[in-house]
Amino acid sequence: MALIDVTPRNSALSPAPRRPFSLRTLLTVWRSRRALARLDAQGLSDVGIDAKVAARESAKPIWDVPATWRT
Repeated sequence: MALIDVTPRNSALSPAPRRPFSLRTLLTVWRSRRALARLDAQGLSDVGIDAKVAARESAKPIWDVPATWRT
C-alpha cells in the first residue's frame, strides 16, 4: 500500500518550500564574505557599510543566507 501525501500545497497556512543550496551558491557566499572581511575603510565606504556591519556579515556561516539566494 502506497502512502499518499495529503499536505496542502497552495494553502496560506503551509510554509513556503525550502530549496536546498547549490554548491555554487555556497562558494559564492563564502568568497563574498571573505572579500568583505578583507576590505579596508575606503573599500567599506565605497560599498556603503561600516566596519561593524562588515564584521557581522563576514562572520556568518555560509548557509546563513536569504531564502531568495537558494537555487
